Amino acid sequence: MKLVVSALAIAVLVLWGVVFPASLGQVFDQALLSVTRNFGWFYLWEVLALVMLALFLAVSRYGDLRLGGDDEEPEFSSGAWFSMLFAAGMGIGLVFWGVAEPLSHYASAPPGTVALTPDAANTGMKYSFFHWGFHPWAVYSIVGLAIAYFRFRRGAAGLVSAVTSSLPWLPVRKLSGVFDVVAIIATAFGVAASLGIGAAQINRGLNAVFGIPNSTLAEITIIVIASGLFMLSAATGVNRGIKWLSSFNLMLAAGLAALVFFLGPTIAIVNTLTTTLGAYISDLVRMSLRMTPFRESAWVGNWTVFYWAWWISWSPFVGLFIARISRGRTVREFIVGTVLAPCVAAFVWFSVFGGTALYMEIWQGVPIAEAVRADVATALFALFDALPLGTVMSVMATLLVLLFFVTSGDSATLVLGMMSSGGSENPSTRTKLVWGLLITGIAISLLLAGGIKAMQTATIVFALPFAFVIPLMAVALIRAIRADWFERQHAERAMRRRLLEMVGAPGNR
Repeated sequence: MKLVVSALAIAVLVLWGVVFPASLGQVFDQALLSVTRNFGWFYLWEVLALVMLALFLAVSRYGDLRLGGDDEEPEFSSGAWFSMLFAAGMGIGLVFWGVAEPLSHYASAPPGTVALTPDAANTGMKYSFFHWGFHPWAVYSIVGLAIAYFRFRRGAAGLVSAVTSSLPWLPVRKLSGVFDVVAIIATAFGVAASLGIGAAQINRGLNAVFGIPNSTLAEITIIVIASGLFMLSAATGVNRGIKWLSSFNLMLAAGLAALVFFLGPTIAIVNTLTTTLGAYISDLVRMSLRMTPFRESAWVGNWTVFYWAWWISWSPFVGLFIARISRGRTVREFIVGTVLAPCVAAFVWFSVFGGTALYMEIWQGVPIAEAVRADVATALFALFDALPLGTVMSVMATLLVLLFFVTSGDSATLVLGMMSSGGSENPSTRTKLVWGLLITGIAISLLLAGGIKAMQTATIVFALPFAFVIPLMAVALIRAIRADWFERQHAERAMRRRLLEMVGAPGNR
């Protein structure tokens, strides 16, 4: 039933976008205006609260609880586990925005900062760290931890509804099935938006290397071909296709970053990482709660609110996927692995690519900011044009985006299949193919309705309903962890008493 309802709703929107793209674009624009004006504050408070909750669970006494039996070992090695969660969670976005975001903030700075100045460059790097740092991964981590905890420790289905139905409030329990449908729709649109962004960058890479024209037709063709690849990979399962591709992706991304690090301004990159990390940590709370009530500015809505909505829309997908591959890990290992480790990788990535681009823009006069203003998808390739081995790196980046496209789509079809099949960890190939086709249709529909802007708009709009589900999942998780910890403490005390009685300890006869 969940498959039918969610698939029909998505199919209607896909047809609307294909037949009447201008109409769908207008509706999305109006919805975006309403969401950012009325609920932007809610996104900011919620995501900050999730960061605080993740930190508390990581350092608290509850961190030793294991996702599964107390003696259970992790299913995947740490390297394979990190590769899969990173590829599913941020792959395409990091490659796309690694140069484009810092340069966008440099050219069009946040309110209070003068554009095209050294302050704008520092601010651009700081907000790039902020948008890709602790906050997004805390969203993924809490959603994923809640699903994994109930799945592996309490034997529930791997679904959002399995978490929320544990709450004692009758209205919430009755709506739990609806929450699964909301999660499915948010996931489908969030993933499709990222795939559309990835297709745009693949097209720019093919243009840079082979001269293939940038066009809507080319991007649709790329979406269709790449979707065929990820559906083929999805049919092979987690232990082969997703695991192998994710590991190769991580090695390729590391190789590309190493090339830019050594061929670019190495010392400037290290200085950028050091300075930006300090600024990010010192301004973390202020940035987390920043709105502009006394300015006519859409900057926060266009960037921070968009990102928080993007992460929320991806959270049921990434959360369920990392839950699926995290059996046997402790709560502390889970949070450190899904928050701290990816943040370090993201900070290094932005320092290498964004730091190099800003250095070349400011000190060498390379017009990368102008390229970003003209077409944000060309930013990375404009940087490569100014570096040695630029063609080689353009080929590597295009291949990297394609592989991230495949691993994201592959993981998404698995998760959507799980959510629409009662939480089955191995949904049928037919179900995964249905979702692969629907994701492809959404990406094409959004591309016709307005390209990257329409994809960003759809993400914010469809994330809103699930934003109200996440607090319920967090409350259910806290209740379950507390109850299990006290139960374990009681069992351990009882065991100690029995042992003392067996050995005849004084005072226990």
